[in-house]
Amino acid sequence: MSQGEFEGIRGEPSKPDKSEAAKGSAGHRARLRERLLGGGAEALADYEVLEYLLFGALARGDTKPQAKALLARFGTLAGVLNADPSALKQVKGVSDACVGQIKIAALVARRMARSEVQAKPVLGSWQSLLDYLAIDMAHLHHERVRVLYLDTKNRLVRDHLVGDGTIDEAAIHPREVIKQGLDLGASALILVHNHPSGSPEPSHADIDITRRIAEAGRLLGITVHDHVIVGREGHVSLRAKGLL
Repeated sequence: MSQGEFEGIRGEPSKPDKSEAAKGSAGHRARLRERLLGGGAEALADYEVLEYLLFGALARGDTKPQAKALLARFGTLAGVLNADPSALKQVKGVSDACVGQIKIAALVARRMARSEVQAKPVLGSWQSLLDYLAIDMAHLHHERVRVLYLDTKNRLVRDHLVGDGTIDEAAIHPREVIKQGLDLGASALILVHNHPSGSPEPSHADIDITRRIAEAGRLLGITVHDHVIVGREGHVSLRAKGLL
């Protein structure tokens, strides 16, 4: 009697059938797809959204371990989508292809949100603007400053990335901000930056530079509608707080 026959008689477990595992994985993917297509926006939990997203990077096998590990590392789905590629690759099982799938999803989300802002007068679609800013900036680990230049109908003329760094006069010059607006033919602008700490509460420097830019704009006919600060904990409008 051969060793294999003897082990079969003893009832010892045989090695897993890879084809059966593959069938199980395919079935799971099919069930997720069915729920996605039939259940709408809330059909899948966040980890299942990531599972499905990673299907495109991993042709076979279970993507749940990577999805759950990513959420454990970055906290939320938004945190995963906005994480640096190098940080994503530190998670076990996350390859360059996985990172590519995650970053293209983040890019699609930004483009969709931006198109909503571009399609309508900004002041009349304020929530769309806040959604766009939250997607684009709330989860950054460094400060980013941008200026939204508007025409006479408050439509977006240009979303100008000033740069990365603390918002003070060393990084953002009031005269340069207003000069750019004049060059674009803008009639108004909205200042935007983020707080990596998570809290969007304005600092004294935030308030001071906003007032300096607003004063420069008044002299040359460009209105500063607002300064919006975004963070993981929400947003603050300096105008709404009576600081502008």
